[in-house]
Amino acid sequence: MIQAVQDRYHPAVEFAGALRQAIQASGLTLERIRHRLGRRGLTVSVATLSYWQRGRSRPRSRTVVVALEEILQVPPGTLTDLLDDPAPTATPVRGGLTAGAPGPGERGRPVRDLWPDPEQYTNLVGQLDRSGDHRLERLSIHDVFRLDEVRRSWTLSVRTVLRAAGDDIDRVVCVHQTRSVQQPGNTGNLGNAGGTGNPGNGVAPAEHALDVAAEDGGMLDGRMADHRPAEGCDAKKDLPDDEMVSGTGIGTAGLADVRYCRPGRIRAEGGLVAFELVFDRVLSAGDTAVVEYELGPIDEPAYDCYDRRFSHPVHDYVAIIQFDGDRLPARCYGFTAESSQSPRQRLGELWIGTSGSANIAVGAVRRGIVGIEWEWH
Repeated sequence: MIQAVQDRYHPAVEFAGALRQAIQASGLTLERIRHRLGRRGLTVSVATLSYWQRGRSRPRSRTVVVALEEILQVPPGTLTDLLDDPAPTATPVRGGLTAGAPGPGERGRPVRDLWPDPEQYTNLVGQLDRSGDHRLERLSIHDVFRLDEVRRSWTLSVRTVLRAAGDDIDRVVCVHQTRSVQQPGNTGNLGNAGGTGNPGNGVAPAEHALDVAAEDGGMLDGRMADHRPAEGCDAKKDLPDDEMVSGTGIGTAGLADVRYCRPGRIRAEGGLVAFELVFDRVLSAGDTAVVEYELGPIDEPAYDCYDRRFSHPVHDYVAIIQFDGDRLPARCYGFTAESSQSPRQRLGELWIGTSGSANIAVGAVRRGIVGIEWEWH
């Protein structure tokens, strides 16, 4: 699920972005690439090549993609590996992570299996506009999870950097879970998610369609809430006539603040919350966007883990756990998992510094779960 990369295009970049980078580096025009493919007996139009690099479609023929790697002079697998979207496992090493071979059953694992209640997840995100998600490259996600000194309340700050692999993209969907969830099939610390130690309460996960632990609601009282769209965006798309509009009442939903974007539709059910973040402009291919938001404070007792659930590849992921007050955990560990039902694989112990914080930094995250767990005295 996690892979370190050296001397090659980053595998966390979706196919469109990797192809576009390779074409730009080669200096070849699309017409020259079409001509060279034709000399190999492969017929691909310039329009099709353009669609591929803009994320509007993907090639179905591996033979064509292998030929593209040779024509563009990139290492074998630079493009073909992105067609399969494998989720390699991770092995901890001192100073970083290295990749292992994909395990059985990892390929093709549905995104919904990352969540404790797949049906609830599917129902919630199905009410939002995810049409542009597969055309967004996740360049980085940085989480700061803060646990108060009496361990009864938490807040979460998220900063995400995105790049469009296609045109006309105006939003991203985020998913967070705000309540402790017992996860069948997992044992150990934090939400019974695996590993060793005494069972405890686990911080709920989230996702970037984005994936992480937290709450970003619009409905804590059983109602669904929508927020006003950004200027220049389609109001009908953001605010269906038959649903409640709560104006700027972000705080009532657990979504305390947003920056460089505006909240769109928000859905919540059973502690799971999904919401749209509408960019401050409509993106074209190659454009970047930064979104920041904060959740909480959320009142939930005695957490002993935090994780993010990745449904899309991410170039760079950093999570910081900040423990307020003088009492610090005895130990802190990084971990990964293939799904909500899979056992955790520990990545090694993390230092808790004099600032009262621990962090994990991971490169080239594919699909799966990455988190931090801790043990109290």
